[in-house]
Amino acid sequence: MRKPLIRIPYTGPFPPPSIIPRSANSLSGAIAAISNFLTAPPSQNLSDGVADPQSTVILSGAGISVASGLADYRGSKGTYVLNKSHRQVYYHEFIASDRARRRYWARNFLGWTNLYKAKPNPTHYAIKDLGDMNIVKRVITQNVDSFHSEAHPNLATVELHGYLRDLTCITCRKELPRDIFQESLARLNPAWAAFLAEILKSGALNTEDPEDRRAKGMKANPDGDVDVPGAPYNTFRYPACPHCLENPPILKDGSQSIVEVDHEGAWKATSTAGILKPAVVMFGENLDTQVKEAAEKAIDDSGRLLVLGTSLATYSAWRLVRRAQERGMPIAILNLGGVRGEEMFFENIPGGQTGEYGVRAELRTDKVLPALVDQLNQVGFTSKKDISTPYEERQENSSMFKDMPS
Repeated sequence: MRKPLIRIPYTGPFPPPSIIPRSANSLSGAIAAISNFLTAPPSQNLSDGVADPQSTVILSGAGISVASGLADYRGSKGTYVLNKSHRQVYYHEFIASDRARRRYWARNFLGWTNLYKAKPNPTHYAIKDLGDMNIVKRVITQNVDSFHSEAHPNLATVELHGYLRDLTCITCRKELPRDIFQESLARLNPAWAAFLAEILKSGALNTEDPEDRRAKGMKANPDGDVDVPGAPYNTFRYPACPHCLENPPILKDGSQSIVEVDHEGAWKATSTAGILKPAVVMFGENLDTQVKEAAEKAIDDSGRLLVLGTSLATYSAWRLVRRAQERGMPIAILNLGGVRGEEMFFENIPGGQTGEYGVRAELRTDKVLPALVDQLNQVGFTSKKDISTPYEERQENSSMFKDMPS
């Protein structure tokens, strides 16, 4: 496979942050500072015409889903840190190469089961409570796990990078549920299905560390590909879009498309349409214009921005924080580890402030946010939270998914 023309941005860690205010270096101090941040009067520096200057918009990243058992990317146990050979499949490769798609779907097939069983965690439910308190009005997430929509379906959420719950056809644009697709992959690839059952039993997919996986019987090649005895990647098969298969569409050049499958229903390389891709923004793929504009509007309509669990390594997220700063919005960041260019977001904060103008804390969101909700309840803000039910138990009625080996 040819070397990609683009690269994944910032796979290494950023410099450690400066804590703001200094009292936010402890759990109680961070809770107090973020409470002050969320309840302060609107900033006098806000741009004119903000629809809801007292409201907060949240921008979240992979770090908030770590407590759900999912790996982040650049954390101490993140994918890029533990697995140096990890390599994404780029959009242009996926579209152009049947071989790249076989590799992608094989790895995706192995990663799906654990991801499907994962659930939202206390951070997601605390965000719901902040929404019930009318403090948070909008959420923008880089995550593709659907945990936000599961935990707080009534709180407006923009899924910046798409979602893994569905697939989309690159020709007809219709969607297909991912769990149904998994069943088709298992049927078309019985050797891989047997291997998946074996490694799920061993627990090898519960870690991102190649050494831990190898110790549990999951062998990998130097490029990170999984070694399945008797079933190399180029043998992995995937189905065609059922809509295009039934009614082959007319292509953009006006010609009739061809969608062909083998005797078991696997897509054939003689086809000119019917390719399914995950309904996410792949590396090298542009954001959907409507989604991009919805994210910008969520920033523009709000009075402050709370950033959770992201290093802002991707430009699509970083530019939203920059936009908030340029509009005079106070910014708070709660993330383990450094954040891309974060010093510029706090350069004009007055000394001696206690969180009203900005916060930078380096603590786990699943520890800070639930305690923050409890404190806000005590001072008069009300949510629909069942106080008698711990956050951990509120995860029992939910299941969705996140990113996966690709």
